[in-house]
Amino acid sequence: MSDMTATMLKRIEQDGVRFIRLQFSDLMGQAKNVAIPVSQAEKALTDGIGFDGSSIEGFVRIEESDMVLKPDPATYTILPWRPAESRVARFICDVHKANGQPFEGDPRYVLKRVLADAAKDGFVFNTGPELEFFLFRMVDGKPTTEFQDTGGYFDLAPTDLAENVRRDIILALTEMGFEIEASHHEVAESQHEIDFKYGDALATADNVITFKFATKTIALMNGLHATFMAKPVYGINGSGMHTNCSLFRDGENAFYDPEAPLQLSDTALHFIGGLLSHVKGITRVANPTINSYKRLVPGYEAPVYISWSGANRSALCRVPAPRGRSTRVEYRSPDPTCNPYLTFAAILAAGMDGIRNKIDPPASLDRNIFKLTREESEALGIDTLPGDLSTANRHLLADEVLSTALGPHVVENLKRIAEAEWDAYRTAVHPWELAQYLSTY
Repeated sequence: MSDMTATMLKRIEQDGVRFIRLQFSDLMGQAKNVAIPVSQAEKALTDGIGFDGSSIEGFVRIEESDMVLKPDPATYTILPWRPAESRVARFICDVHKANGQPFEGDPRYVLKRVLADAAKDGFVFNTGPELEFFLFRMVDGKPTTEFQDTGGYFDLAPTDLAENVRRDIILALTEMGFEIEASHHEVAESQHEIDFKYGDALATADNVITFKFATKTIALMNGLHATFMAKPVYGINGSGMHTNCSLFRDGENAFYDPEAPLQLSDTALHFIGGLLSHVKGITRVANPTINSYKRLVPGYEAPVYISWSGANRSALCRVPAPRGRSTRVEYRSPDPTCNPYLTFAAILAAGMDGIRNKIDPPASLDRNIFKLTREESEALGIDTLPGDLSTANRHLLADEVLSTALGPHVVENLKRIAEAEWDAYRTAVHPWELAQYLSTY
């Protein structure tokens, strides 16, 4: 037994843990878990715990189903909402094949591989996502889209009836090691945002999975349904996951150059250039559902036009005002249904391609892009994001840089999932069609 394992087992014993959840993510970013009694902790930390990978979306066929979960000790935390007499701890795990090799379809491994590639050039990739979500009422034990409150941006109680639920979520996340930076009501009714401190991309992706899991759990305990669906209600804003990105090298922010225009280094500009040149393929990963594209339409503050700006919030990529160690690029189109491991991997791969091949971004655009007419945007040469999942999927398949970074297993399964979902959506008869045509024809 290694010293690390012995230390971890001692901590588990001191914490009075009775059960352990071994969590991992499927290809769609859904948290999965295997629960084990604490008596199996040593086996989990040394040999890992086996499971059937054929039942997990995007993993393997039944004849290749034996897989192993290996806990990452750095992700250990107590689930604070569980009673002390049956205390439950959680590890996030790496997925391995039966022969001990990392599983190429494990989203966490995909991100680790892309991070290691960037580290060859001395870069550490940091991300800071801002997740929006809705809190809806439950009726007869089922989620609805009935608003819990009618508050607006930055409103306080009593208008914001979910204030107490948001507080409970923050308290739980804080106990789990999160450093919460801000919490507020968002623009739409029953929409909320909780921001936590940025960090290295792997730890941050782990935090996104934990954040969604904890938020849904606490909401349900309060009789509400928390949804990270991109556009659950027509006619109001959808939920985004604006992602702040920065590269550090030798402990310094590589995006900052005090002598350059806008104080942005060539590294920052080339990162933006790479991101924008691959953004149509990234969209398949960062906006992975049919519903995602109901958010990416003009009129609701979500970015549609491929552009960048110093501070213009209508741009797809913007560079917020702080400089020095806080210099960062905010990529505004992802939504919280995405798999954070794959999304961060795709963003980094695109940015590194821009840096290595010195891809210059287009001229920055400081006008309100939301108010441009189609003719004006075409005259300025501004392209748009893919308008649906099928189109975005084709862009991903045609993008050699992203396909290489994600790996053939992941890309082939993303292709399969998108094609099946698009075909099911395309052939279904929707309520809009019945309302539009049934009485007329």
